[in-house]
Amino acid sequence: MPSALSYPGVYVEEVPSGVRTLTGVATSITAFVGSATAGPTHEAVMLTSYADYERRFGGLALASPMSYAVRDFYLNGGALALVVRVAAGDAAAATVTLPGADDLVLTAASVGAWGGRLSAAVDHDTDLALGAGNTDDTRYNLRLRYQPRAGRDEFVFETLSSVSTVATDPRYLPLVLERESSLARALDDVPAARPTSTVDADGTVNWVAGAGGSDGAALANTDLLGNAAARTGMHALAGADLFNLLVIPPLVRDVTTLPSTYTVVPADVWQAALAMCVERRAMLIVDPDPAWASPIADALDNARNGRLDLNLSGPAARNAALYFPALRMIDPLRDSRVDTFMPSGVVAGIIARTDVARGVWKAPAGLDASLNGVQDLQINLNDLQNGQLNPLGINCLRSMGVNGRVVWGARTLRGADASADEYKYLPVRRLALFLEESLYRGTQWAVFEPNDEPLWAQVRLNVGAFMQGLFRQGAFQGASARDAYFVKCDSQTTTQADINLGVLNVIVGFAPLKPAEFVVIKVQQMAGQIPV
Repeated sequence: MPSALSYPGVYVEEVPSGVRTLTGVATSITAFVGSATAGPTHEAVMLTSYADYERRFGGLALASPMSYAVRDFYLNGGALALVVRVAAGDAAAATVTLPGADDLVLTAASVGAWGGRLSAAVDHDTDLALGAGNTDDTRYNLRLRYQPRAGRDEFVFETLSSVSTVATDPRYLPLVLERESSLARALDDVPAARPTSTVDADGTVNWVAGAGGSDGAALANTDLLGNAAARTGMHALAGADLFNLLVIPPLVRDVTTLPSTYTVVPADVWQAALAMCVERRAMLIVDPDPAWASPIADALDNARNGRLDLNLSGPAARNAALYFPALRMIDPLRDSRVDTFMPSGVVAGIIARTDVARGVWKAPAGLDASLNGVQDLQINLNDLQNGQLNPLGINCLRSMGVNGRVVWGARTLRGADASADEYKYLPVRRLALFLEESLYRGTQWAVFEPNDEPLWAQVRLNVGAFMQGLFRQGAFQGASARDAYFVKCDSQTTTQADINLGVLNVIVGFAPLKPAEFVVIKVQQMAGQIPV
């Protein structure tokens, strides 16, 4: 009713419908934590393509298994990635010193030896010249050049026009570098006098090279673990709004031999990562140790023992999935020779591709789950070998003849037959996490609302509409909505004691689709007609 009815006439008032649309959250945002040649450190950066990774983190690098994992993710259908670059505490950024009345010191935008391939140049031919002999001597053009790969005549250029030495100017150099450059920043105060031009009268550019950049000490697994209070390492993901999959490639790759060897992620890092995934409603994709496949005769025993050594068990293991074996792929940085790589980036891309094509309730496995860009598998398993690993919750990667190499397993690490867990299958667990996160975010409006039947009816209406939409997409079992899901929010779920405590209880049940893991076809020979 209007607040005051003061005059005779018609009053119009809008009445809220009570409909608050719930939107499903993303299901395949993949977080990567590892080493990179460049880019911000201990910060989660959202990327939408591998070109973004090349611009922000330097592209493929022999010493960075994460660079290959991100590449494989996008090659296999990934869309959104959160990348956290870890760096040693003593890593340093290179500096470029441009001469002048007072030298201008620039620093590389991030720490690392990459800054040694950064160079700069200055010219005074700005677009704000005031005429011959009357130019604005506080302005100049700054050119930056970066060589992504040493020894190759390939460069990335940036030109910052008409930058100023005056702090109150909109084109003040530190501000322009912060806004427009991905290569450099300004250290301390900018000198009042502009730098000396490094471009000759004939147009020859005399580039001033950077110096002093360092990657610091060798990275250790403690760098992956990081510090929760300082939000370093994997804890940098605490600042991210949402991620669904977590990939942690090895930090160290030894390329002195072929195939390459890896210092694999230890069990304590996997355990910390799993705890984070449980907290954030995400799935951890666990890589195998390539050593499991050597010698081939012991590969199955090594895989079984290696799975136990990870110590990823208990109810938390529902949020992890292990894939075996490692992959054989072409390495463009090693003369296109075939080398060994971890499967997590490829698998994350396949999961993202399956979510888009079929939905989070479809198992990311089968003949459609092809491993793009993979030349071979470290070991080719047959049906009997697959049958020994599958009951242990180890998802196998298989070569299936003309169908190529595919993912041939869809179990969580809680999916061992002996565990008899309700979240045995990966799509069931991921659907549950999707529902939990979507309902958590979609019912925030109910906080502090009057806790009585009108609120309960609104909750039933909105949550029921969301579940009905998923049912129509084929997310649940059952021929009717009654068989597929239920939403309860009434005086039976929320008693007067709950109301007195400020508690509203909503019960949402769903009948998940489980993959047809074993297809049994019975064939019977007909005996023919028996005359009577």
